Amino acid sequence: MTFTTRFAPSPTGPLHLGHAYSALFAYNMAQTRNGRFLLRVEDIDRSRARAEWETQIYDDLAWLGLKWETPVMRQSDRFDVYQDVLDQLWARGLLYPCTCSRADIAAAASAPQEGVPLLGPDGVIYPGTCREKHKMTERAQRPDNAALRLNMSKALRLTGHSNASTAPVMFKEACLPTESGTAQMSGPEILRTIGDIVLARRDIGMSYHLSVVLDDAAQGVTDVIRGADLFDATVIHVLLQELLNLPTPVYHHHPLIRDDKGKRLAKRDDARALSLYRAQGASPADIRALIGL
Repeated sequence: MTFTTRFAPSPTGPLHLGHAYSALFAYNMAQTRNGRFLLRVEDIDRSRARAEWETQIYDDLAWLGLKWETPVMRQSDRFDVYQDVLDQLWARGLLYPCTCSRADIAAAASAPQEGVPLLGPDGVIYPGTCREKHKMTERAQRPDNAALRLNMSKALRLTGHSNASTAPVMFKEACLPTESGTAQMSGPEILRTIGDIVLARRDIGMSYHLSVVLDDAAQGVTDVIRGADLFDATVIHVLLQELLNLPTPVYHHHPLIRDDKGKRLAKRDDARALSLYRAQGASPADIRALIGL
């Protein structure tokens, strides 16, 4: 099987040094292994995505010396695929609509049980308010323009991870020094620390978790290279792969590029934007030196 990886930015702002690190890390690994390097534009949030930012992504990456296969996959071209999979999950009784606002969820979760964390990789851990409210049958029609949550308890039962005595959800981590090898999480731990995640947001009809799993499978990605900030979300993605009978890639979660105060870079940190470095006369070699690649 050909080593295949990807860089998948969102066109919602300028690429910064952290993006350069991730893209070059993936590109260098593909080159070393005589593999494929793919580019994917994650633009499902149409309210924030901008054509000019997408154009700048291409310009910045080409300036760094990266080359990728064409045509480039764009998530905005794949909404029909995403909706078909949501229909399948709905028909299996794995989804339910959620009408809670963020304030509702925060209020309901404001007094968690002892030992139960408030925050998980998908944000505030959902207290299950709408799970029992919206009982449904396989014949019920999926509502339009509604937030849809995964019934995590049912998903774990269907995949054989429902209790501490069954197999945990596992994936191979090949980058983080502290996690290198097989990472795993038991079903009860997933229920306690992740809960019923959103698979379709009300405003965009899809979530990052489901779209990234479907896109990686469609592109034949064998190795996912991304920042360590997504490590805790990976068990969600592996569980979805099991539910949908999709292959699980090898994961490489690299360390994040941080500022002088140790804070991770964000798109709002324009001072770290590649376009600004370019305008100031920096070379691709200068960028590689700054990020240690």
